Amino acid sequence: MSIQWYPGHMHKATKEIARSLSSIDVIIEILDARAPHSSSNPVIDKIVKEKPVIKLLNKSDLSDPLDTKKWQQYYNKSEYQNSIAINAMTSESKNEIVNLISQLSERKEGKNTLTMVVGIPNVGKSSVINMLAGKKIAKTGNEPAITKGQQKINLRNGIMLIDTPGILWPKIEDPESGLKLAALGSIRNTAVGYDEIATYIIKFLIQKYPDYLKARYKIDLLSQDEHEVIELLAKKRGCLSKGGKIDLTKISEIIVDELRTGIFGQISFENTEIVASKI
Repeated sequence: MSIQWYPGHMHKATKEIARSLSSIDVIIEILDARAPHSSSNPVIDKIVKEKPVIKLLNKSDLSDPLDTKKWQQYYNKSEYQNSIAINAMTSESKNEIVNLISQLSERKEGKNTLTMVVGIPNVGKSSVINMLAGKKIAKTGNEPAITKGQQKINLRNGIMLIDTPGILWPKIEDPESGLKLAALGSIRNTAVGYDEIATYIIKFLIQKYPDYLKARYKIDLLSQDEHEVIELLAKKRGCLSKGGKIDLTKISEIIVDELRTGIFGQISFENTEIVASKI
């Protein structure tokens, strides 16, 4: 099942980005470090061409450190790409990002380096901008499609940021990529049901991070069936309706929320070995 969530403002924003690129010196693409491949917009990859691109693997505090390091190595092999693993809620990476922008851009006397910031919804793009600016400029929130149009932010260090709305592409063909993005909150909740997302999350955790799942819910994984595990979790959490029937919606919402906020631990949905074979 492919997923389609492409509001009109995203189509408009994509066209505006393409029109603006000729004057842009450096591209910053914000990715979710837990799913770098799925959170990278293929449309952006096509239109930036040979512009220098900095891939910021944001939310690296929530991702598996070993996988994140491999993703950095993977991106840094490209002639036009550089990557930094960051947590935009702190300012630790600010100087490293600013220095890299300066290194990648051509010196233009008396002119700012125009740096366009792009990314799909809910990868923390506005948080990155606020971190670089040193103050709250862009509106943030744990939901997609907050920024609606381009805006300029002068960092007053020779760098001008061009903020853009979070944009997806018209159709996410890979069902698993769609579920990853839904799990991470990059697709509006109404596009995919919570129960479907929760089922995907539990199945993934059983396969790759069973110890995290057991530690979080104090359970023994006697079953490898995700549906049975969800039913067990619902009973442990008291997610029951009248007559003792499982409240699937309630337990699914809990699972999705805990995944998004990092309560399970540092996890990554993708590694370079598997995804590289698909590229």
